[in-house]
Amino acid sequence: MEFPATTYRADFPILDQQVNGFPLVYLDNAASTQHPNCVIDEIARYYREDHANVHRGLHELSTRATKLYEAARVLASAFLGAASPDSIIFTRGTTEGINLVASSWGDAHLGPGDTILITEMEHHANLIPWQVIARKTGASLRYLPIEGDTGHVDWSVLERRFQEDRVRILAFTHISNSLGCINPVKEICSTARRHGVVTLVDAAQSAGHTPIDVQELQCDFLVFSGHKCCGPTGIGVLYGRPEILADLEPYQFGGEMISRVTFESAEWKSGPHRFEAGTPHIAGAVGLAVALDYLEKIGRPAIEARDHHLGQLAYERLATLPGIRILGPVNERAGLVSFQVGTIHAHDLVAYANQFGVAMRGGHHCNQPLMRKLGLQATARASFYFYNTESEIDQLVAVLRDAVRYFGP
Repeated sequence: MEFPATTYRADFPILDQQVNGFPLVYLDNAASTQHPNCVIDEIARYYREDHANVHRGLHELSTRATKLYEAARVLASAFLGAASPDSIIFTRGTTEGINLVASSWGDAHLGPGDTILITEMEHHANLIPWQVIARKTGASLRYLPIEGDTGHVDWSVLERRFQEDRVRILAFTHISNSLGCINPVKEICSTARRHGVVTLVDAAQSAGHTPIDVQELQCDFLVFSGHKCCGPTGIGVLYGRPEILADLEPYQFGGEMISRVTFESAEWKSGPHRFEAGTPHIAGAVGLAVALDYLEKIGRPAIEARDHHLGQLAYERLATLPGIRILGPVNERAGLVSFQVGTIHAHDLVAYANQFGVAMRGGHHCNQPLMRKLGLQATARASFYFYNTESEIDQLVAVLRDAVRYFGP
């Protein structure tokens, strides 16, 4: 059955506009997805009817806000297949989730002689926190290399790396935001588990695109951002295996996360609340819950199939452009394509496309070390979601073909 993309597009009011006199073609979904009416309406309704600070309030509005906030935790838990909502910590996004793990887990478990292992394709958010904690603890940060433009990692070397190096944690992306390659999370986590290595999965590019079951994956930590799942900005989720979270010290302190305070000391709450200092992003959690429910009603298997179809179609049609270099695998790719066209700078390509209503991203995509390894300063990136259409890919290719003629060889 054909995927009803045009039906879902009607749920997203921002897509029904013109930019520079042309219909908007939004192809920047790897940076941030758009919001359906149900999310926008629920956030507005929350502020009109239910807003108050959560927890400890005894009045009606606080009680209602608390119920909504904690219901969002339950829904996020189900979205990831977690065994308990107590394994779900609300954060500002993927970046804060990784920083929380690097600080709280890293401080307690890393030291001289230990190794932190990541890949060369990691977003800065899954690289810089490990650089910082490595310097702080004396641990070594090492990288699994990628092979050429495909982004392929020889994961078979994991066994050897685990045996030769004292690897304590392996942090890696599920889907590369620059290459579009999909890493075999279940197999990687299984290998790590056999060697007693803790795993963190960066699911920023996958949580809203593919089914995820953290119990099946056997990962120890998993992070994602709401704004890449049709949800609000400023809200994200960190999943942690309950037995690991129970031993972690918080890394931010203040109200909400304490159970008892004296002039001499303080005691922390149990469960996820000990990691949520201060007033949380309540409206963000409320909006995220509606967004996740919206995606579940569409079905992530259907979204995943749609993403793969659009990514593959874009790859094939972009490959017809003269002088194009496309990063990532030829097959089995996610719904994004990063590319360079001849000597035209990515920023020029993106600016040219914008004149015709085509919105995509140009730059290093928070992957500066990766770009340098590939001999690139920047790439243009078109990234898709289930509300994109085949005709939009045709428009992208037509605009880029015009750009080649405009800028010349």
